[in-house]
Amino acid sequence: MSAAAAPGGAGSASGEPRHGVRIAIAWAILTVIAVPLVIWVAGPHIPPYPGHSVQSGDQHTVNVVLLTVAVPVIALIWVYFGYAISFFRQRGPEIVDGPPLTADPRIQITWLVVTSIMVLGLATYGTIGLYNDSRGAGGGQGPNPLSTPPAGSDPLVVQVIGQQWLWTYRWPSYGGMETASLELPVNRWVQLNVTSLDVIHSFWAYELGVKADAVPGANNVAYVKATKTGQFQVRCAELCGLWHGHMNGYGQVVSDGAFNSWIAARQQQFAAITKTLPPYSKVYYPEPIRRAG
Repeated sequence: MSAAAAPGGAGSASGEPRHGVRIAIAWAILTVIAVPLVIWVAGPHIPPYPGHSVQSGDQHTVNVVLLTVAVPVIALIWVYFGYAISFFRQRGPEIVDGPPLTADPRIQITWLVVTSIMVLGLATYGTIGLYNDSRGAGGGQGPNPLSTPPAGSDPLVVQVIGQQWLWTYRWPSYGGMETASLELPVNRWVQLNVTSLDVIHSFWAYELGVKADAVPGANNVAYVKATKTGQFQVRCAELCGLWHGHMNGYGQVVSDGAFNSWIAARQQQFAAITKTLPPYSKVYYPEPIRRAG
């Protein structure tokens, strides 16, 4: 191996620049500039935006952390390719082979050590968040969630039912009535029991940081605590048939007084219909015609 191609960018008597040192310096400069920009400039604009719920705030923080950790890796790739294109490209009409290279164990060991630390660190960070009382609870974790609200929170239970092609909501604490709209009280834990009547859907309350699959015959539990009043989007995030793109709507987070008034009005409005509904159950099995879509 020639001195010019030595690992680490060692120079030669011919004046070949120390490429490894140049790349390291350029990478360090770009990283020092990019990381603060990601945290303080781009970070506040990374969805889901904090402030709407406990879950959205946690997911926002996780996304910022993941992007911040990825920035140095991305910066190294960009700097290396940019440097290679600038300094190692073929010059002139004559095609010349580059010097032969052999593996450098220092580079391989450093890469393995650094990436292992990153992966294990992120895995630890995510696991701690998942087992925390209030974080990571918006993803739907089956009928027996690992992450649950703090003891004594007494969550409001709402059943989310997906069907082609709309969402409906049953309220077991209010006589099992069913509504076509969703209103939630602010600053109160809510237990969402997500299921389906026909095919697989996915309930996605975007601003609240809730996304849980709706599977026929299964009860998928997600928890959320809204911390801000206002409107939020409800979408289906699983391709569920011809009108999947139209299976969306809006919900509202309101004050306790407004929620109590709304739920009382719905109870009165749907009193006759509620009597005809099938008994409340955590799961429903589709009729044969529904299985066929």
